[in-house]
Order: sequence, then C-alpha cells, then structure tokens
Amino acid sequence: MGLNSIGKIFMPKNKVFYDLFEQVADTVEEMGKVLQRVISEPDYDKRAPIIKILEDLEHKNDETSHKIFTELGRNFITPFDREDIHYLASSLDDIADYIYSSAKKINFYNVNPNDIGIQKLTDLVQQGTVEIKKAVYGLRDMKDLRLITEAFIKVNSIENQADDVFDMSIERLFQQENDFKEVIKRREIYQVLELATDKCEDAANVIESIIIKYA
Repeated sequence: MGLNSIGKIFMPKNKVFYDLFEQVADTVEEMGKVLQRVISEPDYDKRAPIIKILEDLEHKNDETSHKIFTELGRNFITPFDREDIHYLASSLDDIADYIYSSAKKINFYNVNPNDIGIQKLTDLVQQGTVEIKKAVYGLRDMKDLRLITEAFIKVNSIENQADDVFDMSIERLFQQENDFKEVIKRREIYQVLELATDKCEDAANVIESIIIKYA
C-alpha cells in the first residue's frame, strides 16, 4: 500500500481544515468584488466606507488564518502535509493583504481610480480570486480534477496578463504624466495590484502541489 493510500486511511473525520480554507477563499473572493466597487467610485469620501468593508474582511481573513495555524499546532494528523497547509494559508492571506493594500493606497494618495491600468488590473485580481476559490473548494474531495486544473491554467493566464498590463500602464504613465509625484503614486498602485495576481498564482501552485501528492 502506498504512502498516499495510508495517509487517506488516517485522515481525520473532522474536516476543519477544509472548512477554514473555504472560509478564507470566500472572503478573498468577496474582497475582489469589493475592490471593484472601490475603483468604480470616483468620490474620495464615498470610497472610504467601501474601503472600510475591505478592512473588516481583511481582519476576518486574518482571524480565520490564525485558526488554521492553531489547528495545525493542535492536530497531529492533517488532511495533507503540514508544510502545504502553512504555505496555502500564508499565500491566501497574502492575496487578501495586497487587495486591501491597493485600496488603501488609492485613497491615501488621493488617486482617481478612473485609470485604465488600475481598472484592468483590478478586473484581473477579481478574476484570480474567483479561480482560487474554485481550486480551494476542489481540495475537499479532489474528484473534479479537470475543474481544478482549469482554475490553475486560468490563474496562470491572469498573472501573465497582469504582467503585460503593468508594463503597458507604466509605459503609458511615463508618456502621458508630467507630474513625477503622480507617476510614483500610480506606479505603486499598479505594482500592488499586480502583486495580488502573483499571490493568486502562488496559492494555485501550492494547491497544484497538494493535488499531485494526494489526488
């Protein structure tokens, strides 16, 4: 009998890790939707309460991630490698952190988000969170490998598109903006949004590693 088969026999009936990861995935996807609301609101004062929603979601995600780490220390037997659980929780938390950070910077720098680079990158971040949620939910029974694989492929494509949008946005920024302070502000926002897609890819890579080991 292989090690994977033995591992499955001793998997705990309590699926607490799956429940917690799915809660995180739900929160991250919701944050992607709320970020779209942030960049759709041109009024600084009206954006502030929407960003507060993101802050609350980010704190909620931190609490759920902490529960994952607590369960990791409490449970001797886990559904998959402890290292993978730690990596996945950390990468999902990073997605939430960068989403919230991008929204904060928009208001902190008082930047009008009606910018093609910000708009396109935000759309890609939101798409990435949707695919990550699909992949995370697929971990529970690992039956629909085609769906999970498609999610991996889409996340990789999204990250590549984000790289291209970032490069084009920087090029356009230097061509059209004469205010150097504005260049610095927008470049930083582009960068944080692009990093959010990188973190989606990181999470997808961890899930792919888990699938390869246990599916």
